[in-house]
Amino acid sequence: QVRLQESGPGLVKPSQTLSLTCTVSGGDITSTGYAWSWIRQAPGKGLEWMALVAYGGDTYYSPRLVSRTQISRETSKNQFSLRMTSVTPEDTAVYYCARYGTTGEFDYWGQGTQVTVSS
Repeated sequence: QVRLQESGPGLVKPSQTLSLTCTVSGGDITSTGYAWSWIRQAPGKGLEWMALVAYGGDTYYSPRLVSRTQISRETSKNQFSLRMTSVTPEDTAVYYCARYGTTGEFDYWGQGTQVTVSS
């Protein structure tokens, strides 16, 4: 059973940098065919895909967020992370990490972590 667990600060001040980490167990983030992603959901809005790191290390970003986000991974810890700069209150959301599986779907999700941007 693959499990993902997000961790990070619950509160970030405007203009600061948000850093989140996803710890994966029960699966290897370098396993061929899989990719690992960050997705968020702001209050009253739908899911927004943010970024993805593939098993080989290639990264992909939402065009809307590419200038402010960076996804990275630490294979020795089986973790991947998201860094978002210059946050605003509009970045307030529940942030999820998820696995993109070989069926072309996000098949495993973390429980989500609430991030609030406020002074």
